[in-house]
Amino acid sequence: MTDSKVTVHSDNLLCVRARVVLGVLLALAALAAGGSAGAAGSQAAASASAFGVRVVLPGQNTVTAGAISSPPQAAASLVSWAYASGAASVGEIAAGTQATGTDGRGIGRAVTSVSSVSLFGGEVTADSVELRAASHATSKVAGGSLSESAVTNLAVLGQPVATGVNARVPLGDWGYAVLLEQGVVRQNTPTRRGHRGFITGIHVRLTADHGGLPAGTEIFVGYAEAAATARKGSPAPTPQPLPQPTPTPPPPHSSPPPVVHPTPSGVKPQLTDKGYVFPVYGPSSFSDDFGAPRADTAWHHGNDIFAPKGAPILAVADGTLFLVGWNTIGGNRFWLRDLQGNEFYHAHLSAFSPLARDGAHVHAGDVIGFVGNTGDAEGTPPHLHFEVHPVELLWKGYDGVMDPYPYLLAWKRLTDLSFDISGWSPPGGKAPPPAAVLLEADDISTMSGLDPGAFSTLLDEGPLFGEGPPGPTIVEAKPGG
Repeated sequence: MTDSKVTVHSDNLLCVRARVVLGVLLALAALAAGGSAGAAGSQAAASASAFGVRVVLPGQNTVTAGAISSPPQAAASLVSWAYASGAASVGEIAAGTQATGTDGRGIGRAVTSVSSVSLFGGEVTADSVELRAASHATSKVAGGSLSESAVTNLAVLGQPVATGVNARVPLGDWGYAVLLEQGVVRQNTPTRRGHRGFITGIHVRLTADHGGLPAGTEIFVGYAEAAATARKGSPAPTPQPLPQPTPTPPPPHSSPPPVVHPTPSGVKPQLTDKGYVFPVYGPSSFSDDFGAPRADTAWHHGNDIFAPKGAPILAVADGTLFLVGWNTIGGNRFWLRDLQGNEFYHAHLSAFSPLARDGAHVHAGDVIGFVGNTGDAEGTPPHLHFEVHPVELLWKGYDGVMDPYPYLLAWKRLTDLSFDISGWSPPGGKAPPPAAVLLEADDISTMSGLDPGAFSTLLDEGPLFGEGPPGPTIVEAKPGG
């Protein structure tokens, strides 16, 4: 979040505080109701909600784009959205929510992303609004965070504006905007404790008719809210190892035959200027869990992209496929090497397309497979695990990896990021590729090993996996060596 200081006059501050207090009062009432939601006497409960844009006209129906709520888990994605001939228009809207209340612990998470914001024909613009809300509660503690939220490159009437929490910005003589408007409610009664946090990216209110909209109109760009409560008096649950799915191993010295589905028609993704594309076609959600601790591979080498089972998985760039097939932990998986030598890893596919074969040359946007939960992801929500291995780090083996999250965000917005490692190179130059590489059998971890109380992520993390670095000759070890 931008830390730039913003001067707010006392009358503006009072107005902002009044608005936040009103929101807090409303949230407090909802929190009290939410604590008793579900079965009577439940130990823990949670909720989450999000939307991309909302327009409220006095005396008329409210119009909302990309609204979702939980429990248990929801996602929404819109390519673009506009209202009233330019009064409000945005690029992509992506939102995800999750809420669970089990084993005495309540967890709520919400994330909203809105790109290319333009209000009143460009009088108010922003490159993006990124909001995150998280709440958690047990019998002993409750808390949460709104800190990972930001409005990027905001401009009002052609002038750049620094963003700050609950900062009010005048809009000529026709209205004002409140930036990163947020509030937090903490519950601590004799029987329950809880936390609720909500945040709006840009909240515009018209004090006079403007842009074809009447005075009193409110426009909200980006909203995320999360809440959780838990009953006092029972001890916080002792963390237990998550159940380990028992995948069905392939027959000795063989692999199950690949499932091949025809390539669907009508898949026409848009490419970035450099020819990259987001790896999952259609609605999806993902969060940045790169680097999180994992059971079998020490830490998470990629991101998990949740999508409906069978959603097409696309080649992210022109390149060559290799290691197409099955392994016990990852299920159906493949690697793609682009024309610059960067490599991308995908796993847990439900099936392959006819293009998926070792050595195949593919183009960005080609359908290579379909989202699933094969391997040790059996029983988990369908998702694609995705990794980025830039060419300058391949000498480090499987740990030569970069966080995919910035690339996924960029490709969603049809923009590009460089794979250049800022001019850094390994001491003594790059090592030559080995003649053979032994891939350990446990090259993919089990389902999430994270403590559910880690709130840096939005959605439940799917299983994590990885492989040793590809080389000219690959030998995959069987279980037990």
